[in-house]
Amino acid sequence: MTRRIAPALGLFFLAPLVAEFLLGNLPITLLPAVIALAPMYGGGALLIRELVRRRGLGWPSILVLGVAYGVLEEGLTTQSLFNPGYADQHLLTEGFVPALGISVPWTLYVIGLHVFWSVGAPILMTEAIARDRRTTPWLGRTGLIVTGVLFAAGIATTTAITMAMWPYTATPGQFAGTGVVLALLVAGGLLPLRFRGRDGRPPRARTVLATTLLAGAFFQGLTLAELPTWLTITVWVADVTVYLTLIARWSARTGWADRHRLAVGAGALLTYAWHSFVETPTGAAEAWIDLIGNAVFAAGAAGLIWFAARRLRAGEISAMPDRRSMAEAPRRAVR
Repeated sequence: MTRRIAPALGLFFLAPLVAEFLLGNLPITLLPAVIALAPMYGGGALLIRELVRRRGLGWPSILVLGVAYGVLEEGLTTQSLFNPGYADQHLLTEGFVPALGISVPWTLYVIGLHVFWSVGAPILMTEAIARDRRTTPWLGRTGLIVTGVLFAAGIATTTAITMAMWPYTATPGQFAGTGVVLALLVAGGLLPLRFRGRDGRPPRARTVLATTLLAGAFFQGLTLAELPTWLTITVWVADVTVYLTLIARWSARTGWADRHRLAVGAGALLTYAWHSFVETPTGAAEAWIDLIGNAVFAAGAAGLIWFAARRLRAGEISAMPDRRSMAEAPRRAVR
């Protein structure tokens, strides 16, 4: 029983650890909060993963549903897309669109965080460790219902906490528009989205890793650069478009394997790991404590990558035919 649901439990707790702690948004002193964060982050990632795998769908669907998750959390739960005073950060100052009540740079950035890191990276890493159970459902009907209830409770709790700390209510039009977008994304994510197979071989896993690190450096690095708003938006869109196009083309080729998927997940985790050292955390933590926490979570990410790589390597070795058996096969045939 425990072994059967172990991947689900791992994803449930890995998602909030990546989303808040590896990012550097929360200091290590608030680590117990992962219990409260897991229902929303972990429940969301697990539901997305289970719905996609149960329907026999793939990563295009996971990414679309990841966008839906981001819209739900930031548009309806925390309302950070619309609240000019959210987290006391003045997030809507640059690139504000009055007709929509949102900031284009903040919307692109925070939705991207959820797609690639809150949802994508934890699923990639957990599935890499699961090996032969990578594309099979991990939960039964009861487990799926329990996860859904936990997710709903997590959303409700986060909404209540956010409203208490930064009181704000979006307009009816904003709520309605967000709801429509959310419904369309969920419907689109459950469609059979697949890429056609392509001729040729994919690049080596190290090339995929380097490409992911480079794309992540552009995505996160733009938050540290003082650039005109229009240029930031342009580079963000170009970065994500080029990266996803490359991954889509490579993954459609014969030979795209678990080691390539792990390279994508590893690149995402390592991007968050270095970014944590320049991120200003929420919560009263002294600088040296925050630095130690960042180092601990970065080491944890590196350890997880090593463990996943070891699991994949062990699976590849066990799948290789025994050389002695191959040598004896012709002799047995002659007999």
